[in-house]
Amino acid sequence: MSFKGTYTAIITPFHEGKIDVAAFKKLVDFQVAGGVTGIVPVGTTGESPTLDMEEHKEVVRLAVEFAAGRIEVVAGTGANSTKEAIELTQAAEAAGATGTLQVCPYYNKPSQEGVFQHYKAIAENTNLPIMLYSVPGRSGIEIGVDTTARLAAACKNITAIKEAGGSVERINQLVQALPADFAILSGDDPLTLPFMICGAVGLVSVATNIIPAVMSQLVQLCLDADYTAAAALHKKYYPLMRGLMSIDVNPVPIKAAASAMGLCGPEFRLPLVGLDEKQNIALRSILSQYQLLA
Repeated sequence: MSFKGTYTAIITPFHEGKIDVAAFKKLVDFQVAGGVTGIVPVGTTGESPTLDMEEHKEVVRLAVEFAAGRIEVVAGTGANSTKEAIELTQAAEAAGATGTLQVCPYYNKPSQEGVFQHYKAIAENTNLPIMLYSVPGRSGIEIGVDTTARLAAACKNITAIKEAGGSVERINQLVQALPADFAILSGDDPLTLPFMICGAVGLVSVATNIIPAVMSQLVQLCLDADYTAAAALHKKYYPLMRGLMSIDVNPVPIKAAASAMGLCGPEFRLPLVGLDEKQNIALRSILSQYQLLA
């Protein structure tokens, strides 16, 4: 697989403390209908820190079952423990996932040599194509440009990176350092256009949970180098993309939005909580502007 196109960092719906299987199927079907390339279950947006190991594996299994070969399933199986990441990745491979997203080890703040060895060990223990995930705002460190290039050279199944550091300059640096066939994807909806102008080939999106067709169109326009039309679409939907990331910490606004659209319930797991009254009014105001309320 090429890791090119639009991927949804899909939310994990809950009901009375358990995974809401029916709602999850509804969400997956909505993504298929919206034309996305694939879904990424159990990432940050899927509230992965609050799922235990068995729940994590079950969400990936359900994603594969419900996708039914219609779209790719890139399982979020990263961890700050290499052993845990390998276990989750092997389970995802056995379940039939088509790829894996590996977040940069968080909290323990390894050196770049540690980051390299972490990913190398994972790559050696799976046949799945691997997308690295650099998100320093959550991990505390980034996957260095040199480290990314070193991994691309050393591990044939490490073929992509989701870049969520918010820097166009870093995209330029990655493009210069990496092989032409190594895929760079935006990890921030509002930065999709500038990132793709500079060489990214896709998006791992939060907004696609509620506007999959729109974001898929934006990415395809960029892939077609129709940047005038892409810029117009970006301008139209920027307030929504920005609101979903600024009203509260992700994934609280996007799950609240999906709930307001009737796609799932509004339930979170602690320490995440729902929007307060002021935030909810702000979110519903934005959704109403785009005629997204149920």
